[in-house]
Amino acid sequence: MSFDPKKLENYPLLPGVYLMKGSTDQVLYVGKAKNLRQRLKQYFLTGGDGRQMTPSLVSKIAVIDVIIVSSEKEALLLESNLIKQYKPHYNAIFKDDKSYIALKLTHRHSWPMLQLARNKGKPDSDSLYFGPYTSAAAARTTFDLLNRLFPLRQCSDQEFLRRTRPCILYDMKRCCAPCVGKVTREQYEEFVQRTIKFLRGQNPEILNELYSEMQKASEALEFEKAASLLLCIRQIEKTLEGQRVDRLTGINTDALAIFRQADEVILCQMIFRQGKLTASKNYSFSHTAQDDIELLETFLVQHYEGPQLIPEEILLPQELSNADVISEILLGIKQGKVLLTAPQRGDKKALIEMAYTNAQEAFKREKDLNALRERTLLEMQEKFYLKNYPYRIECFDNSNLAGTEPVSSLIAFSGGQKDSARYRIFKIKSENGSDDYAAMREVLERRCKRGKEENNLPDLIIVDGGKGHLNLAIALLAELNIVTVDVISIAKEQSRHDKGSTQEQIFLPNIKDPLLLRPSSPILFLLQQIRDEAHRVAITFQRKRRSKKVIKSVLDDLTGIGPVKKKLLLSHFGSIKRLKEASRDDLQALKGISKANVEAIIAYITKLDERAT
Repeated sequence: MSFDPKKLENYPLLPGVYLMKGSTDQVLYVGKAKNLRQRLKQYFLTGGDGRQMTPSLVSKIAVIDVIIVSSEKEALLLESNLIKQYKPHYNAIFKDDKSYIALKLTHRHSWPMLQLARNKGKPDSDSLYFGPYTSAAAARTTFDLLNRLFPLRQCSDQEFLRRTRPCILYDMKRCCAPCVGKVTREQYEEFVQRTIKFLRGQNPEILNELYSEMQKASEALEFEKAASLLLCIRQIEKTLEGQRVDRLTGINTDALAIFRQADEVILCQMIFRQGKLTASKNYSFSHTAQDDIELLETFLVQHYEGPQLIPEEILLPQELSNADVISEILLGIKQGKVLLTAPQRGDKKALIEMAYTNAQEAFKREKDLNALRERTLLEMQEKFYLKNYPYRIECFDNSNLAGTEPVSSLIAFSGGQKDSARYRIFKIKSENGSDDYAAMREVLERRCKRGKEENNLPDLIIVDGGKGHLNLAIALLAELNIVTVDVISIAKEQSRHDKGSTQEQIFLPNIKDPLLLRPSSPILFLLQQIRDEAHRVAITFQRKRRSKKVIKSVLDDLTGIGPVKKKLLLSHFGSIKRLKEASRDDLQALKGISKANVEAIIAYITKLDERAT
């Protein structure tokens, strides 16, 4: 029994949460919406809502239950709770924070102590927490180092009161034995404050204090104390050598990024505490029905449950539709401001890029990217009825500016990856080069004739355009008697008022109607990569040609500048903007440009600037 989409007319136009259930009443997917009826209808449109797993999910739906709430905040919280309760197959479910460990300092105790702690609930208000550490080993290493540097007590309060002589930790120099008066309160407080400074990343301040103490001990001939301080200094300096990733702001920050190949996803969380990168954690998902924004929102609501887990700032790869609501939720948990930002430039953007690189590398390790590429190419061969396995693909694109400077690009992908060594750029020679069809025919003919002579043809040719461009390419291959090469074309669908966005159309030989692929289809993902790269190369070359033409036309009006000197200026500066910015010394440094030429160039550029104003 499948769900009848006609029933959706009876669903409310209100915010809430929906539970999609299968025939045996098991929950398949939980989602939230500002408008339940409108959101649910999107699943049943032709092609679904564009997500990879939507057709599979929709085919299993028997019942859709809804829970109406009064606000987006309530919807987010309810969605998170229901996902944890039912663990639906098509939702991303983040693990809880049992794997996290923190360092806890009971700084308000009369004799504070440092402990390793796991705390999912409300933290102890009389203690300071540092972390969390995603690696328990990293937390224990830091804990062990601090016990050697600043040996605070490790025994319980009951044991502390019962002690009449120091324990073995005192002999191991891992405890200063305050229980039996081996250290004054002032000395112990120094250990406590230095522990706090160390965990807050204020290491240079600690080193200055220790160097000063060591100097005083040496001057007082307390050589044993001075040697002990020197050992402590060396240990801290060695620790600092390993801390290469520092942030200038020094505040607690998480940077999130997502790497996706169609429906295979890695989310990377990079954790900065007290200005230093302390850990990086990856979350892997397959066949999730959530897009990137929904995945990020789910992570923020599910993952940051405990106050000690929430940093002051969370950097995101893109803006969230429910950012204000999520900030309010996190504020309620942390009892302090949490800044959600999607940086576009600067150091914070660099942290997002670092997280993206980590996600990409994790994807390569966990998902076997080569196998995914091979599977995509095999699916492409089957879906497009290709004669060849499309290992080597070449794509052509044309570019011109109002009919001038027509150019074309050829880019190549081998095994699903860029093969830049095979890239080519073409100047269109024909007089009617501004005609897109004529330009495409010219460049295809030049490429295929040479490829046939050299026995160097691709498996698949992609042309950027519609049915007409495809027919042109098919006719040309037939004229050249090339039967071993497949050809397809890709174009954007004409805009329609009843759709929120245009779709990509794939045109195949001998098939009248274009093929429409899901927006998250791995095949379409690859085709868009190829087409966009061809477009980028063509536009870049066209702009370069246009820039040279502009400077060339400017140089034509200069007295005393012949073809040789014109070429020299053209190759050296490349654009009229750079020529205008050149100083007298820059011009005089060019061999072959005389002082008279320099004066003529400066006078002419001055005249151009006066005209512009």
